[in-house]
Amino acid sequence: MKKKIVLAYSGGLDTTVIIPWLKENYDCDIVAVCVDVGQEADWKTIKQRALDTGALSCYVADVKKEYVEDFVWPALKANALYEDKYLLGTSTARPLIAKVLVDYARKENAAAIAHGATGKGNDQVRFDLGIMAFAPDLEIIAPWRTWDIKSREEEIAYLEARNIPVPMKKSDSYSRDDNLWHISHEGLELEDPANEPELDRMLKMTVPPEKAPDKAEYVEIEFEKGIPVKLNGEKTGGVDIILKLNKIGGAHGVGLVDLVENRVVGMKSRGIYETPGGAILYYAHQELEHICLDRQTYSFKQLVSQKMAELIYGGLWFTPLRKSISAFVDSTQETVTGKVRVKLYKGSISAAGVSSPYSLYNANIASFTTGELYDHADAKGFIRLYGLPLLVRALMEQGTK
Repeated sequence: MKKKIVLAYSGGLDTTVIIPWLKENYDCDIVAVCVDVGQEADWKTIKQRALDTGALSCYVADVKKEYVEDFVWPALKANALYEDKYLLGTSTARPLIAKVLVDYARKENAAAIAHGATGKGNDQVRFDLGIMAFAPDLEIIAPWRTWDIKSREEEIAYLEARNIPVPMKKSDSYSRDDNLWHISHEGLELEDPANEPELDRMLKMTVPPEKAPDKAEYVEIEFEKGIPVKLNGEKTGGVDIILKLNKIGGAHGVGLVDLVENRVVGMKSRGIYETPGGAILYYAHQELEHICLDRQTYSFKQLVSQKMAELIYGGLWFTPLRKSISAFVDSTQETVTGKVRVKLYKGSISAAGVSSPYSLYNANIASFTTGELYDHADAKGFIRLYGLPLLVRALMEQGTK
């Protein structure tokens, strides 16, 4: 009996090439597994493409709900943002995809798992570490690390030489990843950071800000313990909230990021990210935290947020540290409940009101009008004690002159 290889299959250029390549280089049967994390895909056509290209079978695993609840929401609650910009769209999905691949490998008694991540990218790290976390005994096959193909153009030529239809237009050969949370774009003119991105031909979910409506739109989001539960007063699930906000935010050109980032493998790369719904949720969640968290908790959580983002970006989701950080974050979210209203206008998101039953904002204290809870005279003694080290140093320096 031939050994089985489970392949992470998207139906895109890389994985379309990988099926015939695996059959030519391994004595194996290929089980293609499509993991539906909300990407725009015609699964019926993709399944047929896998079979036509030589796969023994092809499965589609719908894990959108799990993706949102177990991966996106923890990142959102942590305000995890990589290098000040990236909302971790690809990074949050890869650990779940790896977990699903292992599940199918076990069901199929497969000897190996294959993926189409390149030897230069972050995804190879995320896939490999995710697989290792659940199945250290399985072989991992990453063709980009071993084959002689060196470019997307050579991949296209490989398919054409075998009369296999190319699943994309040559003129639109951006390297893309999309899911419920975002769409990323790499390649072509983006490979030179000096080039302005050609947004008109690139974008899929978002309009360029200058082409957004001339009228602003308001959106209200309600959170419970840091998790979005209502959109414009309507209670709905996380998947639907993101889908609706993607449509609303995309129409107003919000959530576009152009980033030259530091990859895990050490090089810099440039990408354009579309995350309209995610950008709105991150902004609204942070506005709510501003009134619900005390100064020390908020300050320390900023440090934790950066570390969380680095762990997610680096493929370290299934680690004790990430789980511990999430436990801390969850404890901070106990009072992050309330409503946030935001204004969307030509690529911008701005606050239009926030309220919470756990708000630490007290108008009687914060008002310019003196009230019973705050005596201006108390400030003098506080400042003197607060600045005592500064005063002592100044006296020392004065005495040594």
